[in-house]
Amino acid sequence: MEPTGVLLVGGLSRRFGSVKALAPLGQQTLAERAWQTLRDAFPDQIAVGKEADQLGLPFEVLDDGIDVRAPIAGVVAGLRLVETAVAVFLPVDCPLVTPEALHELAEACADAAVPESATLPGAYSKTALPVLEARLEAGKLSLRDALTDLEVRTVELDSVLLTSVNTERELDRLRAVAT
Repeated sequence: MEPTGVLLVGGLSRRFGSVKALAPLGQQTLAERAWQTLRDAFPDQIAVGKEADQLGLPFEVLDDGIDVRAPIAGVVAGLRLVETAVAVFLPVDCPLVTPEALHELAEACADAAVPESATLPGAYSKTALPVLEARLEAGKLSLRDALTDLEVRTVELDSVLLTSVNTERELDRLRAVAT
């Protein structure tokens, strides 16, 4: 069974200054662009975030049911919700990731597969869920630190694909070269 693609839309966007998921890049928002990438990569996808955010996206966002806002919370929620053994997670702020890169992560997954320089995007197996849940329950919110307790494979991906948009200025620079 192919992995499920999971879009993470629950971030606070503190450095961005507004809701990052709704920021436009070309004709789509960052969330719509990431959703399309997941649709192009996998037959099934879900989006997880905070129901209270009421983002008004053109696809359903499932509430993660977790009080904290941290990537580990989105990964835990996604793994709990998917029926497949592996889920590939894509945050809304990585607009250059390709379906091919997501497939590379999925194919390499042990407990997890991540790029050398990041924890997301990444592929995570249900086998990682007990470790991630325990760390979340203990308030240990670093996804990077959690990887030390898992069998992780690293995947070499082009660093350009991993460009993360954390500020409006970074998005403006990306708009200048992407259009």
